[in-house]
Amino acid sequence: MQQNHHKKSVFQHQSAIADMSFVVREYVQPYFDSPFHFHDTYELIMIPKSHGKLYTDNRIINFSEGEIYMFGPGLSHCFLNDRSFKESEDTAHAIVVFFKEDFMGRDFFQKAELRGIVELLNLCRNGLKLTIHNPYLSTKFQQITQAKGMNALMLLLDILHHLSLDQEYLLTIGSTTPRLKTKKQDSERLEKIIRYIVDHYKEELDSKEAASIACMNEAAFCRYFKRRTEKTFSQFVNYVRVTHATELLAKENWNIASICYECGYRNVSYFNRQFKKIMGNTPLEYRSTHLKFSESIINTID
Repeated sequence: MQQNHHKKSVFQHQSAIADMSFVVREYVQPYFDSPFHFHDTYELIMIPKSHGKLYTDNRIINFSEGEIYMFGPGLSHCFLNDRSFKESEDTAHAIVVFFKEDFMGRDFFQKAELRGIVELLNLCRNGLKLTIHNPYLSTKFQQITQAKGMNALMLLLDILHHLSLDQEYLLTIGSTTPRLKTKKQDSERLEKIIRYIVDHYKEELDSKEAASIACMNEAAFCRYFKRRTEKTFSQFVNYVRVTHATELLAKENWNIASICYECGYRNVSYFNRQFKKIMGNTPLEYRSTHLKFSESIINTID
């Protein structure tokens, strides 16, 4: 694909700085505004401050501060802050490391002692999320923003090594099915629609408004959206709402009705049906399972 450095381009090129074999960037801004895009490099991300939704490869998940993600080359993704974050006085903060597979030389990762890192690089082609908070890795990300030369290189290898040791806590977040090739115009259109849904999922949404945002008639829009996301518009809205509900069930001690209304539903029975259809269990079952899983992680770490 032709390289294009326009703000809204699908492809974002990251060139080496001062002859470094990798690039470290720190983003501090009112909210994340990077478009739906991909890189020709591997991408490591730690989020010291921010929360919202991550859209990647027809999947959408919650993200919050302290989390670590890793994307392989060519994997389209976009971090979208919830409207509540945009309207707050908080500042979004991300530390990102870009590197190519041969950043240590063509044969470096063929050594037996680096097999774990090679497995990590293969796993992240569909996107990875570290499902536990790791204070050690968070510190290393902070340190790499100030490090130079060999110190920065050693920090990057240390981060990759420790992520490879935590493979049981790495969640694949992208689809393993073949991806549709994304063109610039398609990316911009899809990004506008996804942002509209993420900004307004607590309200009444309809495909007519979304079609208008996409500059399409409703029938053409519905066909396009289903082909592009593998879901109808209403299915995708439910998907976003239920995704948000999982975060509230895990982090808040609210009753089910309160969570239902906070996610944009007006009927608890309908919310329960949609939640079970998407997640495979009821909201109460999900909360119970999540609490048990959290306790098992804490016991394992201790």
